[in-house]
Amino acid sequence: MKVMKMLVIALFSLSLVVTPAAAEVPGVDHSMKRGATQGIVAASHPLAAEAGRKVLAEGGNAVDAAAAIQLSLNVVEPMMSGIGGGGFMMIYEKKKDKITMLDSREMAPADVTPKLFLDSKGKVIPFSKRHITGKAVGVPGTLKGVETALKDYGTMDLSDIIKPAITQAEQGIKVNWSMAQYIDENVDKLERYQTAGSVFVPNGKPLKEGDKLVQPDLAKTLKLIQKEGSDALYKGEIGKALVKEVQKRDGSMTMDDLKNYVVKEREPVKTTYRGYDVVSAAPPSSGGLTVQQILKLMEGYDVEKMGSNTPQYLQHLTEAMHLAFADRAAYMADEDFYEVPKKGLLDEDYIKERRKLINPNKATPNVKEGDPWKYEGKENPNKATVKEENPIGQTTHFSVVDKWGNMVSYTTTIEQVFGSGIMVPDYGFMLNNEMTDFDATPGGVNQVEPKKRPRSSMSPTMLLKDGKPFMAIGSPGGPTIIASVAETIMNVIDHKMPIQKAILTPRIYSGGYPTVRWEPGFSQDTILEMMAKGHGFEEKPEHIGNVQAVIYDYETGKMYGGADNTRQGTVLGVDAIKYVSKQPKPIKEEKKGEFTVEVNRAVYPFTDKQVKLIDGKPYVQSDRLLLGLGVIDSSDLKLYKPNHHSYLSVIKVAKSLGYKVKWDEEKKVVSLEKDPGEDDAGDDEDGDVITN
Repeated sequence: MKVMKMLVIALFSLSLVVTPAAAEVPGVDHSMKRGATQGIVAASHPLAAEAGRKVLAEGGNAVDAAAAIQLSLNVVEPMMSGIGGGGFMMIYEKKKDKITMLDSREMAPADVTPKLFLDSKGKVIPFSKRHITGKAVGVPGTLKGVETALKDYGTMDLSDIIKPAITQAEQGIKVNWSMAQYIDENVDKLERYQTAGSVFVPNGKPLKEGDKLVQPDLAKTLKLIQKEGSDALYKGEIGKALVKEVQKRDGSMTMDDLKNYVVKEREPVKTTYRGYDVVSAAPPSSGGLTVQQILKLMEGYDVEKMGSNTPQYLQHLTEAMHLAFADRAAYMADEDFYEVPKKGLLDEDYIKERRKLINPNKATPNVKEGDPWKYEGKENPNKATVKEENPIGQTTHFSVVDKWGNMVSYTTTIEQVFGSGIMVPDYGFMLNNEMTDFDATPGGVNQVEPKKRPRSSMSPTMLLKDGKPFMAIGSPGGPTIIASVAETIMNVIDHKMPIQKAILTPRIYSGGYPTVRWEPGFSQDTILEMMAKGHGFEEKPEHIGNVQAVIYDYETGKMYGGADNTRQGTVLGVDAIKYVSKQPKPIKEEKKGEFTVEVNRAVYPFTDKQVKLIDGKPYVQSDRLLLGLGVIDSSDLKLYKPNHHSYLSVIKVAKSLGYKVKWDEEKKVVSLEKDPGEDDAGDDEDGDVITN
């Protein structure tokens, strides 16, 4: 009987069909219990998000909602985007199972030359001066882009979509903390030409949080557009006023430039990352290709095992950024003017070739572009590389999914905060400074040329799994956009973070050796170890980007979203989910010590308690100094168990490691220098140790 029972159990177990547990959707965790099912938006302002949510609730599709969000943002976030600017819209059509890109990037006027930003002596005009004149204003494309999107992909009319924006401009909105901050930081710029100053700095007093902002001139403009469509700007009275103001401010734009503006539909750039399809904006965006290159370079490593924001991960990431940004500067521009090696840049063999240049232990000082053209079977047909300047601009991004599964990822901009600082008199909207996205120095593929679109960093991106889009993502921030998008994608895919955590996790940006911009939240251990590898972290942290993303789980039909807190990021679902981010805490400044330590001109982040002048000589807490000079790694600290009252002589330790040392006793600065390519030199002497 016992044997029979065992046989039955065995046969039964063989006949069992084990159903695998449903795969967890990337970016979603169990705490996100309710997902929207009737549509969702993620935007940088609650009023703009509500404009989009309302359109979805009334039966509009994702494109209709995106148009409403953009027009609202012109009112509630005028310092970042609007009809005086341009952008890239990525659209996924569920019925056609197709992703397309609408390019409404600004264009150069017909009467420009590559020497536009050179002075009479042939020298480059500083960015601080060249971005605030009429020469900086490109022919705007946003309004025509929105109108084209509605006509070709939407279901509603512009005259209806624009109503929330008109109401907001006419009746007024409350200034939120984000707008108040940007106004306060740009008072001189706004008052330079008076028109913008009268709106945002009335009677010389910057608007504060909670103040009411009424924009009657902008309301008038929006009503003209409601009545006449984009012709009001590109052929009518709004355009005439725009051209008059640009010419008054030393620009050359004409009505013909406006009349000849065209929105272009382009094929997005595509690649894969760990089994996901990554689809992003094509040239004149450099963002899509550069994000994809960074991801492909990082795909060769076990990023999950490295861990989030560990020195090992950041070392590989920073090196990958430098390689990708070097290629960006050399090859990416308006493809209508210069061929871009899109296939070569993402070719698996080219990526492997470039990946070999990543040093896992040290920063690589001289990173140059590769030769992707040979992977396309041709020689470089274009011009020489020009060293680019990468001023950190702003912009805005928002993402939308509707109840049918259509998706939009849209990044839109007027470039710097408040653009050129020029507002069109009597019409109430700001003008871009996108012409400064061209290289100021002639000779490269991104030089200024008539009717050309400047290279952009905007990176509206979609990720697909098994052919089905599940994420729309993007960010503002000039070249930092690229870093923000790539890092957030890796946070979701590799580090298995829910989307909100993935967005709020601190980020870095490094467009080239040695400077690294970083957000608050990185440990001192990590920064010191990275600086010991040769990276020059900026002295103070700064917020990077403003990611807004949505996720669509096609298996369940549920939608989720994440919003950044560097502005008043908001996620609104039609039937579920409401999230408005809280203002981040002010960045705390550490108290400075008795002296400063600089290594290769980068200031080390030692705190006042970690440095001491002993007998007039500079000493640093032993574990901090050894970590910062690369003698130990942060992982060694668990074994080292440092004594926080132990100090080492900076001068003796640095000399023993082969650094050139200079101690400026008057300025209280100890400067250490070493060629980044040198191996550590010196004997085993650790220097004097003093324990207090």
